[in-house]
Amino acid sequence: MKSNKIYLAPMEGVLDPLVRHLLTQINNYDLCITEFLRVTDTLLPKKSFYKICPELQSYGKTSSGTPVRIQLLGQSPIFLALNAYRALELGSHGIDLNCGCPSRFVNGHGGGAVLLKSPETIYQAVLAIASAIKDMPNNQFSVKIRLGWDDSTPTHEIVDAIESAGADMIFVHGRTKEDGYQADKIKWNKIKEIREQTCLQVVANGEIWSLQSAIECMYATGCSDLMIGRGALALPNIANVIKHNEKPMLFEDVIKLLINYFALEKEQDIKKQYHMMRTKQWLRYILIQYPEALELYQDIRSVKSNQTILDRIKQEITF
Repeated sequence: MKSNKIYLAPMEGVLDPLVRHLLTQINNYDLCITEFLRVTDTLLPKKSFYKICPELQSYGKTSSGTPVRIQLLGQSPIFLALNAYRALELGSHGIDLNCGCPSRFVNGHGGGAVLLKSPETIYQAVLAIASAIKDMPNNQFSVKIRLGWDDSTPTHEIVDAIESAGADMIFVHGRTKEDGYQADKIKWNKIKEIREQTCLQVVANGEIWSLQSAIECMYATGCSDLMIGRGALALPNIANVIKHNEKPMLFEDVIKLLINYFALEKEQDIKKQYHMMRTKQWLRYILIQYPEALELYQDIRSVKSNQTILDRIKQEITF
């Protein structure tokens, strides 16, 4: 089975505009989803949308032309609808609703995966958003879910709610909230059950780290469309590896990508700690595919100087 479309997942605090910029330059992604924009009881100002999705100032696309979709998180149907309308007005390529984030903080405030406990709440939120944006351009509406909170029993009810309320597609992470990110808890077969149940476009997500795991996921789920999250950081050109049988990047090219990352400016990084923290985080994922990164990671993990980290990274380049 050949992959049809590949989507870059939303990963809060990880896959931000700078990383989207880099990864879409070296991959043929079909769409990126932003980190979530939290919605409570207000219509957010335009600056909030531009902050999380600066691509809105470039027709909602990354510098290489990949469309970007804003993800909303919340539980108020009215205000989710108002903010969805505004996002499309500003140029977002569709709307995604977060019903899968497992963060305790997010769940404790009524957002993300906690919505999986109440299919009715999901139905009302999806219905409000779908109604608000139905006559807007670029109004494709997706919902990102997990299989459930602590078991997958309600999954079919959740999917029915999403479909009947008017969404177009669902991204399904093949674990429950309680499963977290445990590799042995992935249930691709449950995604297959969802695909066979619904008329919605179903995109499989979870434990896709390589071409082989992508093929296994597609056959197990019956889905030709995939969403990549952590695997996109571990193997930076994974989308092209899967779609075009491209060879995995050489470690030296990964290092060059990290150096390019330091050259990108992060607005409002007053303490100049952004790249330092994110690079350490990124390297932990890179270690999954590139064990030769271990010494580099050990050398920089306690360093608190951007320049020192950058200088150490540059030492990995073979001249």
